[in-house]
Amino acid sequence: MLTIHDETATGTRTNSFTLDCLTETMSVRELIRARIYQEVQDYNQREPEHFRGLVEPGDAERTLNGFKLRQRRKIDWEEQFQKALEAFDRNGFFVLVGDRQAESLDETFPVTVDTEISFVKLVPLVGG
Repeated sequence: MLTIHDETATGTRTNSFTLDCLTETMSVRELIRARIYQEVQDYNQREPEHFRGLVEPGDAERTLNGFKLRQRRKIDWEEQFQKALEAFDRNGFFVLVGDRQAESLDETFPVTVDTEISFVKLVPLVGG
């Protein structure tokens, strides 16, 4: 089991949850895939007012509580996964495994009971 944290660039934790993992090693790509799949499945089962995911779904607006879809609907996890990979590639967020930053999607890391992962979302500056 992995402990996942979402953090701001200043280190403030905004969300934490656990992710089941059945392997001894995992790539960053596999980690992102597992995370996206779980968060979209959780949303699609409950369909709450806000989606608290890694990347913004299409036809949604960013709010303080996550992303609000203009119309409640099921979210496609594969579409979200592709958006997340693109966001990683263009530095929209970075991944810390323990205290070390992952450099690529294909980088692997050992999975242990005390492995902690942080997704640090970077927010573009207004006008920059």
